[in-house]
Amino acid sequence: MELNLRPREECRFDAVSLGEIMLRLDPGEGRIRTARSFRAWEGGGEYNVIRGLHKCFGMDTAVITAFADNEVGRLMKDFIEQGGVSTDLIYWKKTDGIGRICRNGINFTERGFGIRGAVGCSDRANTAISQATPEDFDFEYIFGKLGVRWLHTGGIYAALSEQSCETVIEACKIAKKYGTVISYDLNYRPSMWSAIGGLEKAREVNREVAKYVDVMIGNEEDFTACLGFEIEGNDENLKELNLEGYKKMIGKAAETYPNFKVVATTLRTVKTATVNDWKAICWADGEIYQSKEFNGLEIMDRVGGGDSFASGLVYGLMTTGDAEKAVNYGAAHGALAMTTPGDTSMASLNEVEAIMGGAGARVKR
Repeated sequence: MELNLRPREECRFDAVSLGEIMLRLDPGEGRIRTARSFRAWEGGGEYNVIRGLHKCFGMDTAVITAFADNEVGRLMKDFIEQGGVSTDLIYWKKTDGIGRICRNGINFTERGFGIRGAVGCSDRANTAISQATPEDFDFEYIFGKLGVRWLHTGGIYAALSEQSCETVIEACKIAKKYGTVISYDLNYRPSMWSAIGGLEKAREVNREVAKYVDVMIGNEEDFTACLGFEIEGNDENLKELNLEGYKKMIGKAAETYPNFKVVATTLRTVKTATVNDWKAICWADGEIYQSKEFNGLEIMDRVGGGDSFASGLVYGLMTTGDAEKAVNYGAAHGALAMTTPGDTSMASLNEVEAIMGGAGARVKR
């Protein structure tokens, strides 16, 4: 497997993300509908990956996003800086004080427990990033003059608006022009696509983006909905993935998009909101690699587990070029991320590698 990463000395950043970052308001152990206080976090499908790459794996990263230029936007900037991710590429959009021109996204999320599943309630229409154009970011400058080794973006950002569809495609085109490796998480959300054309629009946009992607991430539903590929003979709940069926599906995808170097997905069996079985698989060079299985994994907060898988996968691919090692970095990092609150990982590289090596949960003194 050859990803042809740009030399580190030519690039300002190891990796950047393009996407929306929201203010997450978390009622802790309680419910959104009865809360009297919330803990504030930052989070977003694309951002969580890039933050993990810095905070856990020590890479030099930045976010390409936009905020309304107000106090909430500045709070978000402060959260990002606390995570050590560069805010130099943020576009600040003027607003009118009550959000008529643009606003910042909010995401209420309760964690769930036992038989009560996690619940999310987003308030993200008309945000600054949904309106941002390629000219607002100057992708020629970012990928050409500054230099970026890896771009991560995804289908959640693409689904925000007609404009974000255009912006993500342009970013991928220019990143590819300068030799930046691109990973993309399909992350299909039918409720988000419904306002801008539904399934037909999702397929149109994602099929165009797929032409530029090196590392494609998504589950069976994502591949079926976004790209039109299906797994033959698979369990309807994706509890037990038919590896031969998956391999055939990826073979079709690789024929259609010969630019795919790696395809990966996480597999989760939800026993309760707080106990899941968790593993991941990865396709590269015509071979399927499966990670260590985490059966009976106890979950504190499942949000961001898939994003942390993606950051571990990307780190493994960037540093080892070994798909089997990479999928294990991803699965271990995702598992650890779900043992702590918030969207983003609190794990360290040493912890990830210890879990990969079979370390247990005995107290460390």
